[in-house]
Amino acid sequence: MERESRIAQWLRRRAERAEAARPGARSAERGAPARGSGGRRWGGRGGQPAAEAAEAARDREVLLLTAAEAGFPLAPAAHPSGYGCSCVRIGCPTPGRHPVSFAWQTQATTDRAQIERWLRAEPEANFITATGRAHDVLDVPAEAGYAALARLEEREPAADAGVEPVLGPVALLGEGRMLFFTKTRGTPEDEDEWWPCELDSHPETMEEHPGLRWHCRGSYVLLPPSRLPDTSEGVRWLRSPSPGSPLPEPLALLETLTDACAEYALTADGREEPAPWPVR
Repeated sequence: MERESRIAQWLRRRAERAEAARPGARSAERGAPARGSGGRRWGGRGGQPAAEAAEAARDREVLLLTAAEAGFPLAPAAHPSGYGCSCVRIGCPTPGRHPVSFAWQTQATTDRAQIERWLRAEPEANFITATGRAHDVLDVPAEAGYAALARLEEREPAADAGVEPVLGPVALLGEGRMLFFTKTRGTPEDEDEWWPCELDSHPETMEEHPGLRWHCRGSYVLLPPSRLPDTSEGVRWLRSPSPGSPLPEPLALLETLTDACAEYALTADGREEPAPWPVR
């Protein structure tokens, strides 16, 4: 076979460049791998997951920073990894549901710059909010929560302007629990005014409170949009926080929540007498 001369090669390459410069050829080759892209088709199907991931990261950042602006102190938490947890603990009993650091209580902050640094350093991390400082959380079974939420929303339009709000932010933890965010009773000006409650729940005692849990000082809850293992739902807002909006008093919600929990316990366990909160 006769070798192609250098002049013939030059003419062929020139014709190929001219063909590639035509608008029709550009649009046809738009899905081809870009030079230096490692074969990734940014304009084709391969670019869609990257765009979706970037959008999800932006949405996640907005949700977390909005919660911080509303006064919720945040700290990074572990996240689901494979069949377990991102932490190094073998057989972690609460995968993706616990803070990364044992110093989470002092680490939790509303500082935007610090939260942004955490987000850049650990893009997959879940986040917790420390309770008992700026807010408490009343944590109930989801079925009881839906019933209580409907009753509280009925009362909300009738509330007079300037009075305590009926409802604040509400989040759903997977499909099993509902979280009602309230003012805290955990920071009295006079420490002697602190009053404990049988419903107080801490990370190490949550199993002792299968019904109504009161997360106050020394406790935390996962914040949306945290991911949970073995579920696609994760943690999500039903009523998101709004910076500057007041939180309701916990006692204003407590009666409605305990009534709903008692009805839930009666239905779930077939008990003849309703309990003040679900029992195991």
